[in-house]
Amino acid sequence: MHSNRPTYRTFWGISSFEVLSWFRRGLFYSFLSIYLRHFLGLSVTETTLFATLPMIVNILFQTFVWGKISDKYQLRRTLIIIGEISAGIGTVAIWYAHRLTDNLFLSGYIIIFGLALIEVFWSMSNVSWSALISDLYRLEDRNRIQGRLASLGGVGRIAGVWSGGLLYDGFGLQFDGWGFYEGALFFVAAGAMLISAIPMLFVPEGGIEKTNTTGMNQTGVDTRVSPTIFLVFLAAMAFINFGRNSVAIIQVQYLVLESGFAVSSKVVGLIVNSHSAAMIITGFISGWLGKRLGNGNALILGAAVSVAALILLASADILFLVYVSNVLRGFSEVIILASSYVYASILIPPENRAKLFGMFNATFFLSWGIAGTLIAGPIIDMMIASGAPEVLSYRVSFMAAAVMTLMGILIMTGLVFYTRKKRLAIG
Repeated sequence: MHSNRPTYRTFWGISSFEVLSWFRRGLFYSFLSIYLRHFLGLSVTETTLFATLPMIVNILFQTFVWGKISDKYQLRRTLIIIGEISAGIGTVAIWYAHRLTDNLFLSGYIIIFGLALIEVFWSMSNVSWSALISDLYRLEDRNRIQGRLASLGGVGRIAGVWSGGLLYDGFGLQFDGWGFYEGALFFVAAGAMLISAIPMLFVPEGGIEKTNTTGMNQTGVDTRVSPTIFLVFLAAMAFINFGRNSVAIIQVQYLVLESGFAVSSKVVGLIVNSHSAAMIITGFISGWLGKRLGNGNALILGAAVSVAALILLASADILFLVYVSNVLRGFSEVIILASSYVYASILIPPENRAKLFGMFNATFFLSWGIAGTLIAGPIIDMMIASGAPEVLSYRVSFMAAAVMTLMGILIMTGLVFYTRKKRLAIG
């Protein structure tokens, strides 16, 4: 292991990559659910499949393929660059393939399965990115760095959502869904992926033999921490992430309902960006909160705020409260991301970073789809089929998400109490 610390050039590289990554996510995924539901005609449950199936593929390849390769050869940057370039090319191919048929329903499934295929390549970027941050930065710096990256990512997301809102209906000159149907959103998203490979050229390769890394033994962390603690932590994160993220796909569908708020794509962009603005601000204090409260307590706080945001979203009868809910979700997002990452990085041995971070990432990546496909989506579809109002159906799913997140809080609280009682230096 080398003693040289990461430079400003390194941070410029990883932060530029992060901005572009959040830009294309905000641009593409913020409106894809609306396109699948209201233009291509898929059911609510079917629309969640664009997150469920690709994320299952992503996690399988993170854990069983790229994580092992990354750890064996200690490759981080190389896999990130290959993954982004491959996914960018694949995104353009998906647009072309989904226009080969006039059957709109079939087009929707071509997009879903196409996204699943390119996750084979994106997964090598995802798992290597998680390991790279721990490779480059000391334990005491990781919460602060993650907070700053989240802030900069929020800037990119705002730009992406704003751009996506304009392109979705062709700057208000075309029909709703034009940006996806004619390819503009696919092309811009692919371009962002290809460009994002450039700043990674200014970042070290990573790997514990090539960069300064702080292993568990170097931090003073009690090495008696058992794998069981890591598994309990993963269970807590699964409930927290599955709960809070189960509404990410369906919220935009809810907002555009004619029987509900009936907002335009531009207003959807403003609401989503209130979430991003809160992320930007919170990123500057997440490191301070982690040190002040401890990473475990900060994680519980972030999850509790997420529960409050979900309850507020379920009960909101005026649009202002929806904005407030999204601001709270933005605050909780950064706190959860930063504190849970540091908590995981303490539990994971340096030599197995990529593989075990793949398992940790599973609690986040899978949460975007599986909870929506198995819980939120079916709740909505079954209630609508039974004659319940659409608005009520969505609100019940939001409350179910709050209950799921609360279950994760209870598990995490028990874990923090146990480790504190045993005086294990986990944070």
